[in-house]
Amino acid sequence: MDSPANSPHLRKSGSRLVVSDFGTLEPGSVFEEAHLHSIEAKATVSTPPSTTTIIPSPLLLWRLKVLLFIIWGVSCCKISWDSVMRMSVNLRDLFLYEAFLYYNPLLLVTIMVWFWGMNLWVFAQANVNFPKIFDLDQNHLSHREIWKCATWMTIIVPTSMTAYLYLYSNGEVTLAASQPVLLYAAFAMALIFPFHIFYLSSRYFLLRTLWRTVFPLQASLRYLNVYNKKHADLAIAFADFFLADILTSMSKVFSDLERSVCRMVHRQVATIAWFEADSVCGSHSVAIPIVLVLPYLFRLFQCLRQYKDTRDKTTLFNALKYSTAVPVIFVSALKYHVFPDNWVNLYRPLWLVSAVVNCLYSFYWDLTRDWDLSGLLYLPEYFFLSSCFTLVFKFNKPHILSHCLYGRKWVYFWVIGSNLILRCTWTYKLSAHLRHNYLTVFTITALEMFRRFQWVFFRVENEWNKISTKSSNTQLYMGDVPKQEEEEEELLNSNGHNV
Repeated sequence: MDSPANSPHLRKSGSRLVVSDFGTLEPGSVFEEAHLHSIEAKATVSTPPSTTTIIPSPLLLWRLKVLLFIIWGVSCCKISWDSVMRMSVNLRDLFLYEAFLYYNPLLLVTIMVWFWGMNLWVFAQANVNFPKIFDLDQNHLSHREIWKCATWMTIIVPTSMTAYLYLYSNGEVTLAASQPVLLYAAFAMALIFPFHIFYLSSRYFLLRTLWRTVFPLQASLRYLNVYNKKHADLAIAFADFFLADILTSMSKVFSDLERSVCRMVHRQVATIAWFEADSVCGSHSVAIPIVLVLPYLFRLFQCLRQYKDTRDKTTLFNALKYSTAVPVIFVSALKYHVFPDNWVNLYRPLWLVSAVVNCLYSFYWDLTRDWDLSGLLYLPEYFFLSSCFTLVFKFNKPHILSHCLYGRKWVYFWVIGSNLILRCTWTYKLSAHLRHNYLTVFTITALEMFRRFQWVFFRVENEWNKISTKSSNTQLYMGDVPKQEEEEEELLNSNGHNV
């Protein structure tokens, strides 16, 4: 049988059958060529030439950032060293003391921001619901955003300090004096900038919490107690007194900020006018102990407000703890305003007693209240239950930090021992008559921030355990109500009553 002319078996390789309104087109006909040409033209228009986008790998970008950071750090160190060596030996130490005073507070704040980012990272790894604990909204900052802020602070503050040293050593005193002023103004503007940039909601939350900490007279928050069905007023939230506790560890920062701003206002930056100890901005100024004691007074007023709201006598003992820091600060400051014999025979022994009481009372409160380790006082074997104390380090995924810290008995000894030692060294910082070596004071203040950093873990863990226990009890209570109703209904039905 003959196959039709348009059979695919008889077509040459590469030819195709095209059907149009004119019927079946023969391969190579004019209509087929025109139709194929139109299809190729459409394909050319609709399909753009492919382009290859080169995206650098995250690892490469990270290595580049680290390299640039190292170059920046080495450059700042080299310029600063050359600038200091260019000065005369007589003025070098005084100049470094002044420069360190202006930049020391912001460097310590930067360290605290880094520590807080590490706290949040651990909470995220352990599934600790810190937004619920601090009553944060959904736009709260994660540890990544906190570390980003800390990175920029780490770059900006030393860069300004390097510029200050370089300009002063080269005779540009006016420009040098403007560096710390511009830096302080930039940080203040970044904190209070009212527009919707640079984490506005988080900055607003921080400023609002600071306001509530300084003035604990805000409207009360209501909550329902499911056990006794009564209402109570709580004006002090967990975030309020948590921030106030952190501010007590930064009292030296606020003291240096006051002295720095005082010199800026009185145009004493990059001069030696401040060197007189009895001057308005000198080291014997009465403003120093006043600023040092303010964070403790804020926390004390919070405790009194808590007692007014809850009538819990524990808050009075907590207020007493913060009041023990007041004599340590003011008795130490009396050294510069009394006769030497009176200081040696009366005020110095009084200062020592006050310092010991403050240190031991604060240490006891950390163990029994903030961390809830009261079992250590009664059960020596409580050390072997270390897993209940280090739950914050129980990560969801295997990690070297979790392996080293979770359930380890040595964590007990380290946290308790270091907390006691650093509590005692913190008394050194609160004492104005001991603060002569600025490097020593800076180191002690940084160590106090490290103590507060590890304190945060177990304080938040304790609060999270309380919230979890309260939620479980609430669910248990709410779950018993239907059971009681069913039992009452069965009892009534068994007696032949219809309700």
